[in-house]
Amino acid sequence: MRVLLTESQLTDGVERLAAEIDAHYGDRPLTVIAIMTGSLVLFADLIRRLSMPQRVGVIRASSYRGGIKSGELTVDSQMMIDVTGRDVLLVDDIFDTGKTLDRISGMMTDFGAASVKTGVLLHKNTDHVVDLRPDFVAFEIPDEFVVGYGLDYLDMYRNLPYLAVLSPDEIAQTAADAAS
Repeated sequence: MRVLLTESQLTDGVERLAAEIDAHYGDRPLTVIAIMTGSLVLFADLIRRLSMPQRVGVIRASSYRGGIKSGELTVDSQMMIDVTGRDVLLVDDIFDTGKTLDRISGMMTDFGAASVKTGVLLHKNTDHVVDLRPDFVAFEIPDEFVVGYGLDYLDMYRNLPYLAVLSPDEIAQTAADAAS
């Protein structure tokens, strides 16, 4: 496992992200919605650093389901709070293809949000399949499969306090362990 971002670097990145969001919204109330499950660690760290009045909620989206390449996106909005007439900030772990944030941003607009912005921990330097780009980004990273700080492979590694790249051998071993 190769460490891509240390715990200290992640902390600094979240501080910068929060400062940028604070500068944009000022004292305006904000509805902050975590896209589960990968963003939970970022979400918890981020909302504690934001200074404006906040409502918080979650929405579940998944596109990996056991692989290292993004597949079909499924969204479950049953747990989501009302966003009608509110400024919404969607928080996600990583912007890869862009399909997740694009679809959920559209849903927020359809649900009557006054405005929708997006914030991500990681923006992967790869070909995106949508025109949307995140409004707030903590880090730009290379096109590698990463784990830690909430991001997983086969539901493992979310608890790592740093961001790491798994080697092909580690990917294979994790898959073998998960299958047994």
